[in-house]
Amino acid sequence: MFLKRLGIDLGTTNVLVYIPGKGIVVNEPCVVAIEAADNKVMAIGNEAKEMLGRTPESIVAAHPLKDGVIASYRITQAMLKYFIDTLGGRIRLIRPDIMIAIPAGITSTERRAVIDACLSAGAKNAYIIKAPIAAALGAGIPIASSSGHMVIDVGGGTTEIAVISLGDIVTSSSVRIGGNKMDEAITNYTRKKHNLVIGERTAEKVKIKIGSALPLKKELSMEVSGCNAITGLPESIIIKTDGVINALKPVLKEIIAAIKTVLQKTPPELAADVMDKGIIITGGGGQLRNLDKLLTNVSGVPCELAEEPDLCVVKGTGIAIENLDAYKKSVLWAK
Repeated sequence: MFLKRLGIDLGTTNVLVYIPGKGIVVNEPCVVAIEAADNKVMAIGNEAKEMLGRTPESIVAAHPLKDGVIASYRITQAMLKYFIDTLGGRIRLIRPDIMIAIPAGITSTERRAVIDACLSAGAKNAYIIKAPIAAALGAGIPIASSSGHMVIDVGGGTTEIAVISLGDIVTSSSVRIGGNKMDEAITNYTRKKHNLVIGERTAEKVKIKIGSALPLKKELSMEVSGCNAITGLPESIIIKTDGVINALKPVLKEIIAAIKTVLQKTPPELAADVMDKGIIITGGGGQLRNLDKLLTNVSGVPCELAEEPDLCVVKGTGIAIENLDAYKKSVLWAK
């Protein structure tokens, strides 16, 4: 198979790969398991996620990205190489052009690390696109028009808020808070309130099954198992939605503050466009129950969840690499 172009959403939680003409071909957890003794990669993706919190001392299962940026360069490069080799075969006549979506608020050093990891993993050329622009493209927003569009992309490690006009970002804010911080808040809540220590996978299940940004008419509940913080023995408790809402309040407060900052910095003409068209919410974290209603209430602007919000960034990255000439202005290029 000749791999000419690839679009990659290198997320804190998930890695998604898009091939022009084929669509999304990889959607796996961004987790790598390595042998502690010789740093040899054992498992990547779904297989490695199954090992989280269950490994012996000889194996380390970890996320190579933290808060939207590379935490371990070597492991990230190994993971990218694994996906490129899997899709295009180990022996390739041509090396693919790769475009990667990155948070808008990362530093030039962090951006350089993404480009280097991409090139050393086997890319011919590396292009990078800011996640809010990719999310807007993937959500079907006409980013090249002169009217303003506002996007909130709630990812695993970062939340990106941006007002886009004429193919680029006019004003934006990037906070290193997302779905993972929500999971962390739930873990801290069960420890403080119920003296129960739970793992990150359990916290994520709680968020998805009974989590909400606003109180529900019919409260949901769920049985959660973990270790008692005092006795150290296994224990099960029932957690309700109201408890999860209280746990998530500080995290959501920071996201709301960032949204208000962007709205305050938006030029009046674009602010009128945003008020008229509303705000589009993308990203896996955006699927939290009633998040759109909460953000509508606090911002005064109608907010709407995009279709398939967790796939918007990778779809947009795929569209941009497929039509590279048309989106040159929105893309940073590196050899």
